[in-house]
Amino acid sequence: MGSVVVSPVRLKDGARLYSVLHPAGPAVRGRPPVTVVLLHGWTLDNRLWRQQIADLPARLGAPVQLLAFDLRGHGRSSATHGADATLEQLADDLAEVLEQLVPRGPIVLAGHSLGGMAIMEYAHRHAATFERRVVGIVLVATSAEGSSRTSYGLSPRLARVMRVLEVQGAGLLARSGAWRPHRRLMPLLAPGVRWLVFGHRVDTSWVALTASMVGNAPLCAIGGFRPSVDLHHRVETLAAMRGLPVAVLVGSLDRLTPPACAETIARELPDAELVVCDDAGHMLPIERPDAVTGAIVSVIRRAARRRGSAAARRDRDPVERAHEVSA
Repeated sequence: MGSVVVSPVRLKDGARLYSVLHPAGPAVRGRPPVTVVLLHGWTLDNRLWRQQIADLPARLGAPVQLLAFDLRGHGRSSATHGADATLEQLADDLAEVLEQLVPRGPIVLAGHSLGGMAIMEYAHRHAATFERRVVGIVLVATSAEGSSRTSYGLSPRLARVMRVLEVQGAGLLARSGAWRPHRRLMPLLAPGVRWLVFGHRVDTSWVALTASMVGNAPLCAIGGFRPSVDLHHRVETLAAMRGLPVAVLVGSLDRLTPPACAETIARELPDAELVVCDDAGHMLPIERPDAVTGAIVSVIRRAARRRGSAAARRDRDPVERAHEVSA
């Protein structure tokens, strides 16, 4: 893999997104390699994917380019300003990042939680580009139904109360600006983080990394994106992914996007690979890094076979080849 390129992407509205690109090296036979774009979850940042970034090239055994960036309002990217803390904005941001950093070549999109929702929104808002460039999808601990199935590990009645309190608290945080006063409190909040987003087996380093990422998220992003997540409903949009290699992963103990969320996605995408990670929670890229990396590798390989079969068919069909040349 080539040298890492850290490139703050300036968007049309002036926002800057902290991006890390891991080039694959020279193109093979003039064709750019597949680029895996990694989108993290709510209140997290690109460090979520560090194990996948470290392991993917060797596991795949073929050239691959990796791009991870901090979503708007997260990590080292620009803070949100109220109205732009939406999934629609994240989808448009993704379109601009791809246009600037990955203008050519096939793309595999991998999204965790909020990142997975942003992928669905991108497929909805940028349908033509999605169809033309995206060759595979990996959806990790995410939902096409917003937070409607979020249980927090509680009874249905208590979960409804918790959801109301969360939404009300989010409204207050959304108006609190880019402050991060909770950063110093994260050691005290670590037990709650551990309970909420992890399964039974937890390493202290996992909790420390997650607490660090949450501590980096400004209050305006923590609260600002909550309404958009609540309103997210893109079950019908999943139809745009049919025919593509897709992997859907969920932890059996996920309290935020429980297995029912993954089952809904899998029903809409009957050819998708559904992976349920036993005893794991919401943070699968950290809790089950091998499973997540393996799913990405599987999607890339399936996409390569699919593209190879399509190329072979074109080679056998002179009429189709002639149409392609004239297009």
